[in-house]
Amino acid sequence: MTDRPRFFDDLAGVAGGALSALTGLRDEAEAMGKARMEDILRKLDLVKREEFEAISTLAARARAGQEAAEARLAALEKRMDELEARLPSPGYQPDLPNGN
Repeated sequence: MTDRPRFFDDLAGVAGGALSALTGLRDEAEAMGKARMEDILRKLDLVKREEFEAISTLAARARAGQEAAEARLAALEKRMDELEARLPSPGYQPDLPNGN
């Protein structure tokens, strides 16, 4: 009586089939959960970290460019004020030598 009864072989086969079915169900539930989570995140209109960092870098560069442009404009306005201060007033009539 070294042979196992066929009942145990059948039982092991059913258990193996049930285990593979449960594994399949788990994988399917995981995939459905992941799809649902991606759908929720898409509806929230969130961005990925890489996109956020790229936009942050662009914004920092734009801010630096704007600050440089503002500084240049201030220097040009100062220079213009200095030059205008040297000009004679609008009603000014220079003394012209008399040609007689």
